[in-house]
Amino acid sequence: MALVEPVRDAPAATADLGSETALVIADYHAGVEEQLRRDGVELESRGPDRRARVRSLIDRTGADRVLFLGDLGNHIGEPSGAELEEPLELEHDLHDVAVTLVPGNHDGRLGDVLEFDIADGDGVVFGSVGFVHGHSWPSEAVLDADVLAVGHEHPTVRLTDEVGGSRIERVWLRGPLSSDPFETHAGTDTVPVADADLVVFPGFNDLVGGTWVNVDEQDFLSPFLPDACPDADAYLLDGTRLGPFRAV
Repeated sequence: MALVEPVRDAPAATADLGSETALVIADYHAGVEEQLRRDGVELESRGPDRRARVRSLIDRTGADRVLFLGDLGNHIGEPSGAELEEPLELEHDLHDVAVTLVPGNHDGRLGDVLEFDIADGDGVVFGSVGFVHGHSWPSEAVLDADVLAVGHEHPTVRLTDEVGGSRIERVWLRGPLSSDPFETHAGTDTVPVADADLVVFPGFNDLVGGTWVNVDEQDFLSPFLPDACPDADAYLLDGTRLGPFRAV
């Protein structure tokens, strides 16, 4: 069984941490509706539904730990209003499981107000899996893991039909991890990524958009993507393999 296994029909995965099973969720973006309202888009909060989905996934997978792979919060600076209230409500909902937050660029000062375990910004290793949000470079210890799990990118594909219609679907990116961007960044050819795999998570929150990974003119957000996964395949949330992401 894979160390990181997507949950069918859900933007989440289980991870084998050795002594524990973790439910891993990237890019939750709590309270994003408040930001959208500031931008002129009126939406009712979907926070209760998001929290219920997390709880349902814990029950479905029997996870011992929940690991938020960055951007649990949405406000980049000091969180307030719904962007603070929803993480606090989520913390209450998850009082019976261990929770780890790998900080992302939107998490601001959430670590000051939550009692979750807060990992270092350059990632954390559990068992044979390294976790990093992806907005900055991972540590060598994280790169030395057998699998590197990354968020931040919100990967999506734009699918078109024969009559010109199109739709956007969230996808996973999975494939061998290339050392090239890490060696260039470190200025050395000894970065330890031999035989490692990369898993790029879809965004849990479907309101935050994403990178169209099969559109040539679309730039990636992460400093090491797509160079770290040139041969990755794209998979829909239902498990359908679409093939190499650039060719979709």
